[in-house]
Amino acid sequence: MRATLPLLEVTDFPVIRRKGLETLQVNLGYKCNQRCLHCHVNAGPNRKEMMARETLDLILPVAKSRNVRTLDLTGGAPELHADFRYLVSAARAAGLHVIDRCNLTILFESGQEGLAEFLAEKQVEVVASLPCYSLKNVDNQRGKGVFDKSIAGLQKLNALGYGKPGSGLILNLVYNPQGASLPPDQKLLEAEYKRELQRHFGIEFNQLYALANMPIKRFGATLIAKGKFQSYMQLLKDNYQQSNIEQVMCRSLVSVDWQGYLYDCDFNQQLDLPLGGTKRKHLRDLLQEDVNEEPICVADHCYACTAGQGSSCGGAF
Repeated sequence: MRATLPLLEVTDFPVIRRKGLETLQVNLGYKCNQRCLHCHVNAGPNRKEMMARETLDLILPVAKSRNVRTLDLTGGAPELHADFRYLVSAARAAGLHVIDRCNLTILFESGQEGLAEFLAEKQVEVVASLPCYSLKNVDNQRGKGVFDKSIAGLQKLNALGYGKPGSGLILNLVYNPQGASLPPDQKLLEAEYKRELQRHFGIEFNQLYALANMPIKRFGATLIAKGKFQSYMQLLKDNYQQSNIEQVMCRSLVSVDWQGYLYDCDFNQQLDLPLGGTKRKHLRDLLQEDVNEEPICVADHCYACTAGQGSSCGGAF
């Protein structure tokens, strides 16, 4: 796979600094039951990297010491970590809002029996990947049979109350473009998703997050192979919006990799660009150190978060 960082390091992206830390986004490991074309983590069934228990046990003390409000769990498929349910239970008991970035098909994997019920019981917010409401588009991007399983997963979550008005169980969906283009208007696309999913499958959800594809890892390598890397980067730069700088996720979030090392965002984690672009820091350092007002490490891929309507783990700005 061609490395994209050498094409991104020289940048004219503006200098930005952190605000108050609100969210720890923790990557529990790169193992996943899917292998998606747009995946910026290069996750898959054969990945072995998973967070050790001693590292995982630092998460809640750090959250307490830094007054973190939200624990955002990602992967790979975070649910494949042996201590996923232990961590979620402990975090909810400590009063943290917990987000599970779920690919939906994981709900039907062997060993994951009762997962949907567990998430509902603990009132975990589910952010579920569904890059389109079309079978052909989803299976092309994520693999044969993924669409049908994803729909079944959404129906299972709906049956438990997820996405239903007044239930308190939040179900948000994530859209990624099929290729080297910006996502369409999030509000209009959300309305289209809600109409089509309700009409054909009786599915309800709260919000749609429309995210731009990052020109790194698997997707970045695909762009290079097709000779589209530079044109995609130019598209991002041509659509840069200064106002999006105020809302980028890295200003209030710290990303934690499976070894416990810290980054300004999940994308910097995959490029191995440490927090602030300086000396590598670990979760245990956050027990003593505050990162507020520190500079954020930037490179040309940051244009993907600031192009057009903006793009972050919480959707468009």
